[in-house]
Amino acid sequence: MNETDPDVELLARIGNNEAQAVNEMVSRKLPRLLALASRLLGDADEAKDVAQESFLRIWKQAANWRSGQARFDTWLHRVALNLCYDRLRSRKEHPLPDIDELPEPVDPAPLPEEQLEASARNELMAAALAALPDRQREAIVLTYYQDLSNIEAAALMNITVDALESLLSRARRNLRNQLVDAHDPACLRRGKR
Repeated sequence: MNETDPDVELLARIGNNEAQAVNEMVSRKLPRLLALASRLLGDADEAKDVAQESFLRIWKQAANWRSGQARFDTWLHRVALNLCYDRLRSRKEHPLPDIDELPEPVDPAPLPEEQLEASARNELMAAALAALPDRQREAIVLTYYQDLSNIEAAALMNITVDALESLLSRARRNLRNQLVDAHDPACLRRGKR
């Protein structure tokens, strides 16, 4: 049907209530939706809720989808981003707990040293990402974790490519400073994080 949008045929099948099409859409889109929402929200349960709500919107829109106005994947990312924004806005009323107060995940099996180091790096990066302003975090997640091009990420964020690159530059600088501060004992003694 539409060679520029690989999802159009699948959407038409979903619109015709084909159960197999629904399964294909879930297997095709769920991992990226969960990754996007998890990185933006920092909470696996909330990410699952965002993914579920995104799929509900797919089912509602499938029969009425008009190809040519936008790529389906772009629309789906925008839906997921908007749902994440809604949750982030509601959090501002209820601040997140300090990262030091969160319980450590318990794994009964001993971990090799490499896995411990990787886990520590991931925790530092997650904390650094969470500390970024929302728009900077969104720019980083879309380009580095969702593998979108700068053009695609800018379109999703409704900004120019130059504005996206500026956000990415500031975000990388902020991340670098946070990660350096996290490893600098002098900063920790001064109470800086």
